[in-house]
Amino acid sequence: MSSLLIKNARYLGDSVDLLVADGKVQSLSPSIDAPADAEVVDAAGKILFPSFIDVHTHLREPGYEWKETVATGLSSAAHGGFGAILCMANTDPVNDDAAVTEQILESARRSWPNGPRVHPIGAATVGLKGEELTRMSELKDAGCVAISNDGRPVGNTEIFRRMLEYAADLDLIVIDHCEDPYLAAKSHMNEGVTSGVLGIKGQPDVAETIQASRSILLAEYLGVPVHIAHVSAKRTVDIIAWGKSRGVKVTAETTPHYLTLDDTAVNGYNTLAKVNPPLRTPADVAAMREAVKTGVIDMLATDHAPHAAHEKETPFDEAPNGFTGMDLALTITYGLVREGVLTEADLIRLWATEPGRVFNLPVNTFEPGAPADFFLFDPDLEWQVTPEALYSKSHNTPWLGQTLKGRVAAHWIGGVKIV
Repeated sequence: MSSLLIKNARYLGDSVDLLVADGKVQSLSPSIDAPADAEVVDAAGKILFPSFIDVHTHLREPGYEWKETVATGLSSAAHGGFGAILCMANTDPVNDDAAVTEQILESARRSWPNGPRVHPIGAATVGLKGEELTRMSELKDAGCVAISNDGRPVGNTEIFRRMLEYAADLDLIVIDHCEDPYLAAKSHMNEGVTSGVLGIKGQPDVAETIQASRSILLAEYLGVPVHIAHVSAKRTVDIIAWGKSRGVKVTAETTPHYLTLDDTAVNGYNTLAKVNPPLRTPADVAAMREAVKTGVIDMLATDHAPHAAHEKETPFDEAPNGFTGMDLALTITYGLVREGVLTEADLIRLWATEPGRVFNLPVNTFEPGAPADFFLFDPDLEWQVTPEALYSKSHNTPWLGQTLKGRVAAHWIGGVKIV
């Protein structure tokens, strides 16, 4: 394999050259002379980032291929800057069996042999019913890197306790979808002023916080880790901070939409802004921004949840929850860099370093010998969010039709260009 030299890129504010050979980083420095066999790429005006990791996606295959397939999901990931993704188990059949895990991995190898890499998340309970634990050891042996009942919160605390214990024995982390199934029942948005004006049944933020509190208390009692998924509310941030102050092994994620949108986005009964957990208040958005900056929230994730257009073109209370996310995540979060909320170093921490650390996945540190997984981002490219401009099979996003700024220009994994 010949070497690759990226010239004149910007990395953490400095102009750098990057030399890659044999799938590994050889050197990152202000100036590198091109080896005789090197392919040279002029990256002037582009920002260099390590490939990101998305710890919360829904690929829909098997069973819901009209929404997304492994192939189209990985296309969205590749063009969004993600070199690795963790996909949730709510497929059909549910990924509660090693055979389903192996099917997902084979689809990934066949469609994108050079990456992005897929790391399945196994179902915590059989059929995601919350009644019987899965054979976690078999799921891990098949390739699952974590377990979760995402989308179907486990109401039975005794079962959730056993789930934490058995997962910890296998060195697997439980990713908890925190939502009290009774307080949240039949709700369609955040409970508050906007829901009252629209006449829509709302979900109180404590529905999330109560369940997160249970997870953190059990993790402390058992001395095991737990990861809180898609945090949306200030009260939950406060509980996570409390847990961390006590030494609990709790980590947490939030998503770009909880950092940028509030519940007024559903005005006009906009089903494209319907998501679960729901968009909260401006005060919650401010709290989420502070939490990712300070590290109370450890990482970002997309919660990529593709749906076909006709599924969102229904009355509000009938529309499914969720946004397609991987195409847009970097563009949206880089907007927070422009606002001065985050820095480029924060993005690397939130999208790469911390996800890799928590889930024990390789991350490109740009040190010699690190995996040559990286992309170039054009911060000045303006583009319109249209179905044709998105690589996901589905286009259900509240940013549809808007003009945004910044997009991935090229992406390499293991030194091989995939975009």
